[in-house]
Amino acid sequence: MKSPSLVSKTSRLSTYNLTSVLLRRGVMRQLSQLQHGQLVLTENGERHLFGDSNATLIGEVHISDPGVWGMIASNGSIGAGEAFIHGYWSSPDLTRVVRVLVSNLKVLDAMEGGLASLGRPLIRGLHWINRNTRKGSQKNIAAHYDLGNEMFEQFLDPTMMYSAAQFLSPDDSLEQAQLNKLQRICQKLDLKPEDHLLEIGTGWGSMAIFAAQHYHCKVTTTTLSKEQFDYTRKRIEALGLQNQVTLLLEDYRDLTGQYDKLVSIEMIEAVGHHFLPNYFKQCSHLLKSQGLMLLQAITIRDQRYEQAKTGVDFIQRYIFPGGALPSVQKMLEIVTRDTDMNLMHMEDFGLHYARTLRLWHENFRRAHGRLTELGYDEYFLRLWEFYLCYCEGGFLERSIGTAQLLLAKPGAMPQPLLGRFDA
Repeated sequence: MKSPSLVSKTSRLSTYNLTSVLLRRGVMRQLSQLQHGQLVLTENGERHLFGDSNATLIGEVHISDPGVWGMIASNGSIGAGEAFIHGYWSSPDLTRVVRVLVSNLKVLDAMEGGLASLGRPLIRGLHWINRNTRKGSQKNIAAHYDLGNEMFEQFLDPTMMYSAAQFLSPDDSLEQAQLNKLQRICQKLDLKPEDHLLEIGTGWGSMAIFAAQHYHCKVTTTTLSKEQFDYTRKRIEALGLQNQVTLLLEDYRDLTGQYDKLVSIEMIEAVGHHFLPNYFKQCSHLLKSQGLMLLQAITIRDQRYEQAKTGVDFIQRYIFPGGALPSVQKMLEIVTRDTDMNLMHMEDFGLHYARTLRLWHENFRRAHGRLTELGYDEYFLRLWEFYLCYCEGGFLERSIGTAQLLLAKPGAMPQPLLGRFDA
């Protein structure tokens, strides 16, 4: 598979000329401001230590090409990711490197300034072009989820859930943890056989199939991914659930009717900041007066939301075009202002996502040979390795979280549920 073009590919500096020396000096000066954790940087046999010498969190970086300095200086954290994909630097534990940097946000923010800030208007412009209009949403979803079902099968567990699992026991496998998550969602929604459940964001069909099989309710589920639609349709037909599960290839904005319950698992990240009010209005409109909504979302810290809203990071640039993380505070502000729903329960389990990502990464690395056979090149493999470690580090340092919000319409009475998942 052809890898995405990298903006900084032309900025490679293959020799230590005066420019690269100056750029290196500038980046080193910024790294010298690290206060939390320790970064050990090795270049041409020389070791440079940054941060707390007594730290237990230590990240190791091995520089193999001086082009890395120009890429970081000119494009900040995005440039660092691009340099990793090119093989200009490596690490025995990439997640630890991410954790050290994330735990020093002031330094990370400073690296986005200076020379790196000059390219930001262009990157923001590209991100604006990728905003999640109806047409844009289809293109953005296809860019990630239509990479090939067989590719995702290589690192996901048999449930094919591509979202945070919930590990209720230290011995839980990834598959069991995903089943735990599905069970808890159904319990929170208090699903009954007479319910009609709407799911926004089908994925590969596991939520819809689980609800239909275990709670015997009717399910309508929608996706914008043609690959996921075809995969899920085959699963539904193989299980003989055609009369119970209705599969749609529609934008959530075009859905009609009213439902007893609504679930959306990590789809809101593809909505976009500008469209959040309409998203929650539509969800509320689709629910009956006694309805319940269970939303699972990757969230950013409330204190970082406004800054993140106007910025573009590596994930938005190369993994999820049009992606945008909401904050809990912003979602509740919109729900309160624009709908008649109220928050009944919330839990954050971001550390469970870190473990989920670690297991995905281990599976992904074991599958390198098969992925190469499928046509995914080295750039693609390194891109995804960086993506998985980047996210794991963010969850471990709690710069991002995973929240489940149970929202209720005025006539809903979900109180009996609390004993089941809070005990």
